[in-house]
Amino acid sequence: MKKQIIIPALIILFLLIGTIFVILFGKGYSLNLNGNGPILSGTGLLVVTSAPDGAQVLIDGHLTTATDNTINLAPGEYDVKIFKEGYFPWQKKITIKKEVVSKADALLFPSAPQLTSITNVGIENPVLDPTETKLAYAVASQSAAKNGIYVLDMSLRPIITLQNASTQLISDAITDFSQSTFSWSPDSAQMLATIPGAISPATYLLLTNGLNQAPQDVTETINNVDTAWQKMKTEKDTAQMNSLPKKLRTVVADNFNILQWSADDTKILYEASQSATLPLVIDPPLIGTDSTPQIREIKKNEVYVYDIKEDRNYLILSSLPVTKNDEQQLPIMWYPDSKHLVYVHDGKIDMLEYDAQNQTTVYAGPFEDNYVFPWPDATRLVILTNLGNPSITPNLYTIGLK
Repeated sequence: MKKQIIIPALIILFLLIGTIFVILFGKGYSLNLNGNGPILSGTGLLVVTSAPDGAQVLIDGHLTTATDNTINLAPGEYDVKIFKEGYFPWQKKITIKKEVVSKADALLFPSAPQLTSITNVGIENPVLDPTETKLAYAVASQSAAKNGIYVLDMSLRPIITLQNASTQLISDAITDFSQSTFSWSPDSAQMLATIPGAISPATYLLLTNGLNQAPQDVTETINNVDTAWQKMKTEKDTAQMNSLPKKLRTVVADNFNILQWSADDTKILYEASQSATLPLVIDPPLIGTDSTPQIREIKKNEVYVYDIKEDRNYLILSSLPVTKNDEQQLPIMWYPDSKHLVYVHDGKIDMLEYDAQNQTTVYAGPFEDNYVFPWPDATRLVILTNLGNPSITPNLYTIGLK
């Protein structure tokens, strides 16, 4: 009788103890069997991932594991390095806290990226649309039927080559559209093309779906178009602001000159409109956030990234090299993965994380500084370059980053 009671009780006890150990292990506790200190010691978990995977992981200079893996570490600060042959290394100081899961998520960039041509006829004045999926440009070196304005749809997956992804929006058969300056509407459905003239410029309203056999001349009514477009832009900006928590909305309105929202709308790249101290929006602060030191004492004209989900703020640049306007490509912009920034400066293209860590020069060859565009699927960049040959008109090329 006693045996019938004791055996089930022991089974239940073992199951209970096993469950407790599983829970503690999940919280980061580990067994200490060397006799020094407590049997169960509190640790933190470091989840190490990389793209591409299978990279080596060094913790404080010691080869520890390979990505993708989870490591138990005692609380403290660690120098984490992730590297793989053929790629630039990734390195960061990460603070481990007891019972907290931290992450080391490395996007590794190839040290010898592949350069692929998109156009081969020479193009001018590429302009990215507001959705950041289409690139308009002019061709002026061919016949009137082939010259004009083209649109490269970067969201397409062409079967053969990227050159198949471009379509002609309008030709020079009507007038010299290849000589025009052009701009997108806020919804990317229309485009204005302004053609210089001997007496005065002429402006045409184009549909970006390619149906432009008889483009509308809006030279005399351009103010009406501008008003409609500005209203559309204001409504979009207001909707984005209204998506923020009310307390944060006030902070952004008072202190941020917004340069660009990340693709997933979780982060804001901005220039400080005044010097101020950013209040805590999430109080108490979240645990398990990015351990890179943040800066909440912002200074006017310096460039920062604010992480909406984690309520953390990072200094990116001490000043913006150019004045922002709607027609000019900024030298710093979001990469479509919402985790990285593209920084164009001093004849180089750098990639850096949103907390300003791991700044890496991915391309330093010849290119036109004002014309660098991220590909929507975050696999490459688009540049305008003549590959150092001044006798030819530049073309569009992609720089493969994966």
